[in-house]
Amino acid sequence: MKFLLQDRAIRAILLDIEGTTTPIAFVYDVLFPFARIRLRAYLEDPAHAAVVRDVLELLRKEWDADTAARRGVADWQEAAPGSASTYLEWLMDHDIKSPALKRLQGLIWEGGYRAGELRGEVFPDVRPAFERWRDARVTIAIYSSGSVLAQRLLFGATREGDLTPFIAAFFDTGVGPKRWPDSYRRIAGELQHDAAGVLFVSDTPAELDAARGAGCHVLLAERPGNRSASYSDAESIRSFDQIV
Repeated sequence: MKFLLQDRAIRAILLDIEGTTTPIAFVYDVLFPFARIRLRAYLEDPAHAAVVRDVLELLRKEWDADTAARRGVADWQEAAPGSASTYLEWLMDHDIKSPALKRLQGLIWEGGYRAGELRGEVFPDVRPAFERWRDARVTIAIYSSGSVLAQRLLFGATREGDLTPFIAAFFDTGVGPKRWPDSYRRIAGELQHDAAGVLFVSDTPAELDAARGAGCHVLLAERPGNRSASYSDAESIRSFDQIV
């Protein structure tokens, strides 16, 4: 199956990362363990005191706003500055999309990329597709639950080189949750396109439902290693080579 951009009047392609541009294994087997191993040391390093204070303040606001999150630890004071890692590790274990956690992970990964310990991973068809879409004057953007910093780091240091020059904009959950249609309306506005001119590609049906609800075109990414996802309401692709 080929998805023809010109036939659908697509002017912008919005991409998820995990399971779409990047193997799930890289996120769960490389990035997450890298951050977890270094979490406590990062929190306790005096050189990071200012940013840690900001992260913990954001974490406190999330805690206060979401009583369900309190199941993570018996009491916030048990996870206060000296031992906040207990709560943060619980968030990691339950794959909670906490903005505070995502920001902290991005900062830890930043050190790893700078030290050469990390290198971003994308599927082999990503760079050729970026080049093809750029030549077709189609805007490329990223929308992930990971922080914008983490997104830039991943695409800025891949084996295929720095891919950030191809990407017009990066969005994280600061624009809104990925399962809310309004998030995609806001992104379309930021990209200065009508939602009907935006194609969103993701491996998560609930996100595709939200994007479709906003008026976007959607494609289900069926990448190697992805969880099986049954989604009869959308066309699917196995490679970006199919988006032409």
